Amino acid sequence: MTLEPMGERALVRIEEPEMKTASGIYIPSTAQEKPQQGVVVALGNEVDEESGLKVGDKILFAKYSGTEIKLDGVDHLVLDVSDILAKILD
Repeated sequence: MTLEPMGERALVRIEEPEMKTASGIYIPSTAQEKPQQGVVVALGNEVDEESGLKVGDKILFAKYSGTEIKLDGVDHLVLDVSDILAKILD
């Protein structure tokens, strides 16, 4: 399925947090925090170049923002661009 966000929104693939601590203890999914990182998959038609966002950017977004959807079995969020807090530079 293909999805194109409208207006000033972004489609973001959610990156799941590590399931294991540094000491090797596995954390059940019910005890994990909600993820706040993702990768931009698509941008709406009103997202301007001044935002500095492009497809493929790793981002940090507000904790309880966006609408969660599942595309081809993968968790995604549709976010307002204003909910994106920062780009993650590696």
